[in-house]
Order: sequence, then C-alpha cells, then structure tokens
Amino acid sequence: MIMDDEVARLIRRMNPPRVVIDNQACEDATVIQVDSVNKHGILLEVVQVLTDMNLTITKAYISSDGGWFMDVFNVIDQDGKKIRDQEVIDCIQRRLESKASFAPSLRSSVGVMPAEEHTSIELIGSDRPGLLSEVCAVLTDLHCNVVNAEIWTHNARAAAVVHVTDDSTVCAIEDPKRLSTIKTLLCNVLKGNNDLKTAKMTISPPGVTSRERRLHQIMFADRDYERVGLGRLEDKNLKSHVTLLNIEKDYTVITMRSKDRPKLLFDIVCTLTDMEYVVFHGMVDTGKMEAYQEFYIRHVDGLPISSDAERDRVIQCLEAAIERRTSEGLELEFCGEDRLGLLSDITRIFRENSLSIMRAAITTKCGRAKGTFYVTDVSGNSVDPKIIDSIRQQIGQSMLLLKRNSFLSPQPAQETRMSYLFGNLFKARAFQNFKLIGSYS
Repeated sequence: MIMDDEVARLIRRMNPPRVVIDNQACEDATVIQVDSVNKHGILLEVVQVLTDMNLTITKAYISSDGGWFMDVFNVIDQDGKKIRDQEVIDCIQRRLESKASFAPSLRSSVGVMPAEEHTSIELIGSDRPGLLSEVCAVLTDLHCNVVNAEIWTHNARAAAVVHVTDDSTVCAIEDPKRLSTIKTLLCNVLKGNNDLKTAKMTISPPGVTSRERRLHQIMFADRDYERVGLGRLEDKNLKSHVTLLNIEKDYTVITMRSKDRPKLLFDIVCTLTDMEYVVFHGMVDTGKMEAYQEFYIRHVDGLPISSDAERDRVIQCLEAAIERRTSEGLELEFCGEDRLGLLSDITRIFRENSLSIMRAAITTKCGRAKGTFYVTDVSGNSVDPKIIDSIRQQIGQSMLLLKRNSFLSPQPAQETRMSYLFGNLFKARAFQNFKLIGSYS
C-alpha cells in the first residue's frame, strides 16, 4: 500500500494538471479544458468549482477512462456572456489546478467553507406550509442568529442546512445543554401531525462539505426519491426523462432529458458520485429549453448496473436530483439590513399570507442579508399578484422584489434536436464540434 501511494505521488509530480481557458475557440462561450491524472471524484470537484463561481455549463465533454482525466466545458457567466475578466479567468485556473493537483486545502477547497464561528444545523422532516416560519421562530426565541441557510423541498419532504450563531456572542453555540434544547424543539416542529418518516436534526462541523451537496445527501438518506404520489414536476408537465441501457464493454449508459436550469450538471454528478458510480465518458448539451446529458458509468467496483431493482433505484435517484432544485412558483429576492429575527419575520409574513416556500437560500455579510425565495400558494399554484403587493408593502417595496414567475414561462418543446448522440461522441467530428484546445499527446 505504501509503495502504491509513492508511485501515485510520483506519477502526479511527473504529470502536473493542465488547465487551458480559451475565448477564441467558441463564438458564444468560454472553453475550459482540464487535463490531469485521474482519481475518483475529480469530475465532481471540477464541476463544483465552475458551479460555485456561478458559471453556466452549456456543453461538456468528459473522458476519464484509464489513468488520465480530460474534460472540456463551454461556459458562460450569469449574463449569458463569455468570461472576459482576466482576474476571474485567473481565479478559475488557480482553483481548478488546485483541485486537479491532488493537494486541496481545507480553506481553499471549493465548496468547503473555511472554519467559521457558527454552528451548522441540518434538518429533515415532513414538508408543510409555514414549516420554515416555525423553525425560524424557534431559533429566534432561543436567541440564535441565522447567518446562512438553504432549504429544499421535494416529494413531501423538507431539508435544510442552517448556520447559526449565539446572538449575544456572535460565536458558535457549544453548550451541550443548549444544543440539546434546540434539537428537541426543532424536532418537535419537524415531526408535524402525520410524519410517516422520522424527523431529524443534527449538528455538523462547519466546512465539511458544501451546503448543496449536504442537502442532496440528506434527502437521499431520507429516501425522498421514493414516490408518495405525483411529483410536482409531473403535475406541471415538466417531468424529466431518464433511461438506462447496458452496452458492450460492460458500461451502463444513462441518458437524461429535462428542462435546463443552473447547476443541473452538478446535481447529477453529485448524485452519481455519492451513489458510488464513476463517469467514464459523458456529453452534455443544452438548448434554450432542454438539457440533454449522456454518461457511460460503472459502479466503483467496476461493474455496470446488474439488476432491475438497481436500475429503477438509479432512475428514481437521478429524477429526484433533477427535481429538488427545480425553481417553481414566484421567485422573490430580498436584500436589506440584517438583524436578529429577520428571517423569522419574513417567513411569518409569508405564512400569514398563505404562501408555501418551495426553496430558499439566505446569506448574510457585513451587516446585510440577501435571500431568494421560491413560493406558491398552499396548493402549489400561482400566487395572486395582490397578495405579493401586500407582502412587499409589509416587508418593504425596495427590499423585496419579484424576479420571475415560472408559471408564466413557456413550456419546453416536445422534441429537441438532441437524440442518442453518444455513439458519435468519440469520433473526430465530435471533437471538432466541441472545438477542443490542443491536448497532451
């Protein structure tokens, strides 16, 4: 084992990672190529770097068969444009090379927060209107200040990762008795009246992994992928389509078609990695309305998917990964001065106006709070504009803005030009389509 580790380190020193960022190879996107020695999980690490820098991946080519890893991504910024800022380009390069070099540090690793003075609370329980408001009210009553929070709902379950500090000391809460009280009260809120699954609250050390990946892991462990009825996407005719097929060379091919959205590739790769599958080859292509993804995978033990039960589970888990972050309803954006109980007050106003929060993300920095809320009425339908006007008057017209209404978005096309393309992916023509930068020989 020691000899194997020494050989691996020697190989890495002899083959340092290479990241090339090119704005000339593609007309409408910046092309990023990453070459390095292969290791399990490196695809997720690279995708997470791009995702955490708020870059949108429009196309991708993935190849990691054997000892070498090579990815090509076409990316755009939040405005849909190429990456022109040289400081941003340099930052992308440094962070990608840090990941691919096998020498990540806790403070520099993307998605891993530096050690901060906060307590990280993880929650899972039955979803219902007003749940987040009740959770925030409990935390406020216990003099806990919410520093950051992210909340997802899916398939009648709600999960959250919340970072809190003690209101008086602005430090992490370490008193075991107080933490026990917080856990007891929050679990009582999460249980609800008819909770068929166990509500859970855990305290995790900060900086272990990204909040978004933890939310995937929490909901996966809670088996939220098991249907309890029609999913929200099915009700809105936005159902994702996932198929699996075993082919020659003992691969399983996964093809996915779904409505395109930010961070979709991260969610898929995160789920496959946590389920201990390895992506050997892959292709991603997105259009105006639809995203197409295709991956050749095996389990970490080197075997393809071998049973109908495993096949069905993988399909369910990938559909859940796509659906958890789907942005339904009205997107409301808050920005204002931070204070104790702010989130509790905002969510209380939502609850009093019969709004249901489907997803939310809240951050605080330098005395300011920013949050994004996706809300529907209690039946999952669009909200009356008069209610939104009333809420904005209560919270502040300039502090709460209506950003988007998914119920008014056009439906995705029935068919796209994408079909079963992977058979041509490894031909030279496919490389030309991606306009690859010259790689190592």
